[in-house]
Amino acid sequence: MSIEDCDDRALAFRCGDDWLYGVLSMPDTMPTQGVLIVVGGPQYRAGSHRQFTLLARSLAANGIAAMRFDYRGMGDSEGALRDFETITSDLCAAIDAFTKAVPGMRELVLWGLCDAASAIAMYAASDARVSGVVMLNPWVRTSDGLARATLKHYYRGRLLERDFWRKLLSGRFDLAGSLASMAKLARSAFSPGKPDAAASSRPSPLPQRILAGMQAFQGRMLVITSGADLTAREFCDAATAMPAWKRLLEAPRVTRRQIDKADHTFSRRMWRDQVADWTCAWIRGE
Repeated sequence: MSIEDCDDRALAFRCGDDWLYGVLSMPDTMPTQGVLIVVGGPQYRAGSHRQFTLLARSLAANGIAAMRFDYRGMGDSEGALRDFETITSDLCAAIDAFTKAVPGMRELVLWGLCDAASAIAMYAASDARVSGVVMLNPWVRTSDGLARATLKHYYRGRLLERDFWRKLLSGRFDLAGSLASMAKLARSAFSPGKPDAAASSRPSPLPQRILAGMQAFQGRMLVITSGADLTAREFCDAATAMPAWKRLLEAPRVTRRQIDKADHTFSRRMWRDQVADWTCAWIRGE
């Protein structure tokens, strides 16, 4: 079966009072493995550069059922717009619809990019039907984390670029503005925050909540990062800085992959195809 011959089927299902819509890509024979592709915001089920459409069809061509859908407030689905931390009911409803449409499925994997990766990391442990998760460039954004990642990876990289020095020597580079921006980032990255009496009643920072979700989930995990993406760099830096993160990511049930030159959405065909190949091989246990 080729990608061009993929059997795509429209799905409609309820989440509360709203209708959600998705597309199921089916192999030639009834599969026992399936991947629910969770969309990060703000975008719909096709994905940037049609990445999710092409991934789903690639999985189906390799004997793995794949479903992609719009959660409430996105794409064709009904309901109010929501963020990645409030889609628990949407994920549960989509899994219900997926397992009903593919009754022979015995292994269910959640797949997500950016904040969708973060959403499934926090959801997976709560649903016994989920056997594995694939996370690409997980979103662990904090203001100080972004500042440190920008200083470490963006500004350091700029100093090694020929174009930077050409602009600087020609007077076309705003040196004062750049230095001011860098100083502001440094203050954010390294200055201690002010004490906040209400802090104890607030949720834990996002990196800790994602870590807790990943620790609670006992299934297999595949983590794929882009070497040329600031979101991925911030995730890797957070994982390196925290011993608990490091222990988790070094566990036997966790597989890590990186494409050094890839951008956030793996926009080139060779990057997209590599992600699909890694996903298929990992699901098969290869």
